[in-house]
Amino acid sequence: MTAILSTSGLGKRFDGLRANHDIDFALAPGEIHALIGPNGAGKTTFVSMLIGRLAPSEGTIRFDGRDVTRMPAHRRVALGMAYTFQITSVFGRLSCAENVALAARGRDADVQRALERVGLAERAAEIAGDLSYGHQRLLEIAMGLAQRPRLLILDEPTQGLAESEVAAFKQLIRALVPDTTILLIEHNMSVVMELADRITVLNFGEVLAQGTPAQIHDNPAVQAAYLGTGGQDAED
Repeated sequence: MTAILSTSGLGKRFDGLRANHDIDFALAPGEIHALIGPNGAGKTTFVSMLIGRLAPSEGTIRFDGRDVTRMPAHRRVALGMAYTFQITSVFGRLSCAENVALAARGRDADVQRALERVGLAERAAEIAGDLSYGHQRLLEIAMGLAQRPRLLILDEPTQGLAESEVAAFKQLIRALVPDTTILLIEHNMSVVMELADRITVLNFGEVLAQGTPAQIHDNPAVQAAYLGTGGQDAED
């Protein structure tokens, strides 16, 4: 099956410091693919290149068969890529509905549907800045959904969510596929293991392992580098 998103030999250097190196990655249409790794593994740099916030030093990025390596972020969004930030980026002085409307470009039906899907329909008129952090995270996901993405990249989406909200989030993500492909950057390993079809592990800016949740769980190198540390770092 042709990948909806792929990279070949992707790398990034900052003033001689190698943040990512020779990353070959493929995301199949309709799958939930998790990206994990310890603090400093290079996940943020990698994702920033995927969405067009950073230009690669080498390698290529393809989306839906098209070379988007040098394409600006807004054009990638227009092609069907949506991204939610690790730190919430909602407009605090606007209502929930107004936030989603900005992302939906004014399509009212999309606004209501997006809020319903994340469980915030009854809070549509509330000011986003008055929401709890967890609800702001859900609002940001609604903003992503309102763009009708073919690929939704979620960066630490369960951070700040209560246990009941995490359960609802998992149900939501399962309902999105196969119409929407999901790339999930997440430190909550129970969420990763329950949701992901496949997992890619980064370490020191390179791919350490790729495979099913069972394969990743049983991989000695992954256990030594990440799973065995017990760490739940919030960022890299």
